[in-house]
Amino acid sequence: MAAFTVTAGWLAPARAVPSPNCDGRPAGCAVDLLVIHGISLPPGQYGGPWIDALFTNSLDPAAHPYFREVADLRVSAHLLIRRDGELVQYVSFERRAWHAGRSCYRGREGCNDYSIGIELEGDDDHPYEAVQYGALADVCQTLFQAYPSLSPQHIVGHCDIAPGRKSDPGPHFDWVRLRALLAGQSNRP
Repeated sequence: MAAFTVTAGWLAPARAVPSPNCDGRPAGCAVDLLVIHGISLPPGQYGGPWIDALFTNSLDPAAHPYFREVADLRVSAHLLIRRDGELVQYVSFERRAWHAGRSCYRGREGCNDYSIGIELEGDDDHPYEAVQYGALADVCQTLFQAYPSLSPQHIVGHCDIAPGRKSDPGPHFDWVRLRALLAGQSNRP
């Protein structure tokens, strides 16, 4: 496992790009769900500054035709794992990021209140990179230590909490691989 730490809700060594698209969690609300997302901007393209721009409300609608559809959205995630494994954090884990939208997990509405949203740079049409799975497993283990109410049993896709509305992280996300990585890490001495 990589040497990650969480201090005041911020993951080291992630690059911090604070988003205004967040607010306080409800009083007494424990963080007990991890939501995995997939994102690419423009769709199907990787790299570039566009995800940072979307989550910081600075996406130029003239830079690509698709951006006109999403430039006015006020959304964020806690963390992004890029194709090369780079970690970018937008919102402190202590705050509510605006990543899930209308959502429900096991009868509980409003998943933003009690979840951490992790974006993987990718889409429904392409497999994710091995380095992304390794980074995701390391991040999850770090979050399990920082937030004891989290566990491997409470990791879901955006598609699971917003069925019919969202499809990410998509059919190419390898849940078996992630679970095996998490199980292997928990068995380390």
